[in-house]
Amino acid sequence: MAKDKGPRRPRAETPKGFRDYFGAEVSERKAMLDTIAEVYHRYGFDPLETSAVETVEALGKFLPDVDRPNEGVFAWQEEDQDWLALRYDLTAPLARVAAQYRNDLPAPYRRYAMGPVWRNEKPGPGRFRQFYQCDADTVGSGSVAADAEICAMLADALEAVGIPRGDYVVKVNNRKVLNGVMEVAGVLAPADPEKFAHERGIVLRAIDKFDKFGDAGVRALIGAGRMDESGDFTKGAGLSDEQADTVMGFMNARAANNEGTILKLMTLVSGSAVGQEGVHELQSIADLLAAQGYGPDRIVIDPSVVRGLGYYTGPVYEAELTFEILDEKGRKRQFGSVAGGGRYDD
Repeated sequence: MAKDKGPRRPRAETPKGFRDYFGAEVSERKAMLDTIAEVYHRYGFDPLETSAVETVEALGKFLPDVDRPNEGVFAWQEEDQDWLALRYDLTAPLARVAAQYRNDLPAPYRRYAMGPVWRNEKPGPGRFRQFYQCDADTVGSGSVAADAEICAMLADALEAVGIPRGDYVVKVNNRKVLNGVMEVAGVLAPADPEKFAHERGIVLRAIDKFDKFGDAGVRALIGAGRMDESGDFTKGAGLSDEQADTVMGFMNARAANNEGTILKLMTLVSGSAVGQEGVHELQSIADLLAAQGYGPDRIVIDPSVVRGLGYYTGPVYEAELTFEILDEKGRKRQFGSVAGGGRYDD
């Protein structure tokens, strides 16, 4: 008589995109986070700890797709039909906290937060569905001194965890300058922001691929279009050669020093009030940082920084490690970006 098989044991494995950490990894990460927290605290930022779960309503416009809240985030629907989601960053919870406790928080409110976040995205090499973020934000300050402070604090944090000067650079750009470039190029009408919105969207997506496609690839995408190696054609924004020259002039405006970059940008956006405002903000940031000893060897004005230009409203910054590492096949690779941020005023 055949023996009944018992229930199948569940496979003992972590889900794709997740991993376990042991011993020294946990201790070393804690030591690193504690060191970064010391830097944030030294600058006068207070710690904040929020729930790992937020309502989709609170996440609001931060979601990849509000109509499909389980796309890009780990979300589920409660019995009362409300959607909840694991936080996918630490910025959306801050926006909720700022609104919920607006009468109790100091102004400006300067906080830092650290903890795991979750992304419902396809995992890959070095790309996990759960990872740590170390945020620091100032809420309620219109001064670019707050932006300069974040850049300085970022540089200090990198050095505090053992990355020496010369092995990193913090790059600073400004969305207002790009808006000015769009205006000069004829794809942004200040009196009618919706006009040319489609073309601007293509331009923003194209310049975001500058590192991947290079000058020629981006120029093709903002022009008639680009055909990739497989023969697939992507329709472009339809900008003329003259319009494309203006946009590419912005992307390649970095000079040998901050003064030269500022001069190039000011010339480029001389016909745009918002563009000039953005350049003046960059000048103020550079001056404030230089006065504190943060020269272009640590923090530099660089118009090629495009990450986040689609949703930030003012200065944006990105920290890049400049030394080389070996990939899994032993090939030399630039380490690349390790931090970024920017100003939201909307």
